[in-house]
Amino acid sequence: MAKYNEWITDEGLLKIRGLVRRGLTDEQVAKTIKVSYSTFRAWKKRFPALSAALKKEKEVVDDQVEESLLKTMLGYKTTDIQYKMVKVDDMVLKAKRTKFMNEYKIDHPEATKSEIVLAAATEVPTYEQIPLVKSVHEVGPNVTAIMFWLKNRRPELYRDQTFRKLNEAQTRKAIADADKAEIERKHLEDAGTAGITKIVFTDDLKPDKEDDSKQKGSEGDGADTKPK
Repeated sequence: MAKYNEWITDEGLLKIRGLVRRGLTDEQVAKTIKVSYSTFRAWKKRFPALSAALKKEKEVVDDQVEESLLKTMLGYKTTDIQYKMVKVDDMVLKAKRTKFMNEYKIDHPEATKSEIVLAAATEVPTYEQIPLVKSVHEVGPNVTAIMFWLKNRRPELYRDQTFRKLNEAQTRKAIADADKAEIERKHLEDAGTAGITKIVFTDDLKPDKEDDSKQKGSEGDGADTKPK
């Protein structure tokens, strides 16, 4: 039997679709099933079912990835539910198992009574899950995913080159502003130091200690010159 017969069956096509879902390219699929890429391309032309399976599966995966990317870009909500295992009421459990056994008899007329009872005990559980707490969490938009989308959908506006030019322009402006501020500072220093000997910044109007001592000295000298 030719090797291609193994892969154009329903089971073979199912395996190939599985490889495509995992993200493998045609060349990688060929390598995985141990045929040359040229042979695999020939199979695609010869067997429409193989070509259709590959194309359809790729489209499905692409749609799923795009939907996931959109969800990541726009943000989404997640819901967490905590459950508690609670024993089913005896009367309710008996009613459920009786209903199950009656339906099982119809679907399996050859089943014995013990088989029916065992099936009911297996399929109708004694405990059931009861939701206790439900919490909703919001996941914000992913900036990296947004930029990836914009660069591909609107490359004329969001190319890497555009961002580089913008960053370079902002850097040049920042340097120019810094140089201008430095020139103004030096100009003020040169113009202002000629007639100013001391500048004191204070929250009140208390005189300097040096001025206090001078004032007290002047008062003392005046006291000595007064006539006795």
